[in-house]
Amino acid sequence: MEALQIRTTARQDMVNVTREVQRLVEARGWTDGALVLFCPHTTGALTINEAADPDVVRDIKANLAALVPERGDYRHAEGNSDAHIKTSLVGPSLTVIVEDGRVQLGTWQGIFFCEYDGPRARKLWVKWLSA
Repeated sequence: MEALQIRTTARQDMVNVTREVQRLVEARGWTDGALVLFCPHTTGALTINEAADPDVVRDIKANLAALVPERGDYRHAEGNSDAHIKTSLVGPSLTVIVEDGRVQLGTWQGIFFCEYDGPRARKLWVKWLSA
């Protein structure tokens, strides 16, 4: 298993980690198989979405904040219940295909680390599954 270090810059942030994941594939010489990406944090998540237009990231963040506001009918003592709920909605893991040493994504797609209780230093775990 490998670990990538991610630095988020806001309470709610989406960091495009596609290049870092591809660099790891290249550095390890992985050619054909799959990667399991896992976020080991209860207030962080992973998603694949459009990486070409930054308005998509803005729209996702704004509408998740509207769906699950920071302040609400929450009992969790740490004051970050919204972050836990957003993480559950988005999810902690992804599986991506690697073929010929390239992470296989659609034309506009990117891999995003989603932060809901930052800013923080985070980890992204990566496990190679060979073909």
